[in-house]
Amino acid sequence: MTTSLSERKTVSAKPFLKWAGGKTQLVPNILSLINSQISQDCQFNYIEPFVGGGAVLFSVLNNFSPVQKVIINDINPDLIMAYNVIKNNVKELIVKLKKIQQDFYELKNLEEQQKFFLDKRIEFNSRSCDDDIEKTVLLLFLNKTCFNGLYRVNSKGLFNVPFGKYVKPLICNEENLLAVNHHLQKVTILQGDFVQTLNYANNKTLFYFDPPYKPIKKTSAFTSYTKEDFNDEEQIRLKQFIDRVDQAGYKFILSNSDVKNFDSDNNFFDDLYKDYNIQRVKARRNINSQGNNRGEIWELLINN
Repeated sequence: MTTSLSERKTVSAKPFLKWAGGKTQLVPNILSLINSQISQDCQFNYIEPFVGGGAVLFSVLNNFSPVQKVIINDINPDLIMAYNVIKNNVKELIVKLKKIQQDFYELKNLEEQQKFFLDKRIEFNSRSCDDDIEKTVLLLFLNKTCFNGLYRVNSKGLFNVPFGKYVKPLICNEENLLAVNHHLQKVTILQGDFVQTLNYANNKTLFYFDPPYKPIKKTSAFTSYTKEDFNDEEQIRLKQFIDRVDQAGYKFILSNSDVKNFDSDNNFFDDLYKDYNIQRVKARRNINSQGNNRGEIWELLINN
């Protein structure tokens, strides 16, 4: 059943795809920090330079009615394409998602489903289609049916996650897609380097930064949201940008890994952000091929 526009205004939106590094668990901590920096009845602008799956974005849109202008950005062109399609072409997207979901459900066994998945992965990687709606259908299908719901590309930029073997995964969540579409109408969507977002800040602006995390141990590196790495030099460049945000009088919140989880002598972030407030919070790793590596760890929330 299609939700009417008036009904959708009361429906909370949530991330429309699973994304490594998603912040669902930290949302209460982040919202608490936002509350401490922005009064509930005070109008403000919200900028998220690394939007990813949008867990914090949608929590802000669901919970802070005074938010006036919202800017999101990400370096990943496929992800930003999906945001734009949901914002501008959600009805066509839903029709096509329902069709691919039905085609997948009608396959007789896992072997046929795996072949279907691999064919769609090849099609997605071929970039032979110029239709953003079709490409978004493939992206969401692969995200809902791949192993662990993981988005990962190799050095050539090709999606390479294997089949997930799930029984009837929900590929088309119509109600949520409509809710996301409703909320995105007030959102400006950018694709590119995070520094461009400063051009959109004015008046009372809050930045939330969720960059690719610094690996907490050598074997835990996951830098394949894009084919480029977000290494220590990039972490330092981000901090220099955050200094500009702070000096301009804007509020910010940053989340990142706590490298002290496995090396108590590692002061990388403590030294880098020594002039700001650093809070350590517990989180649970969700996306990991090793189930026993999904335990609690500490993460950082940093703000001015």
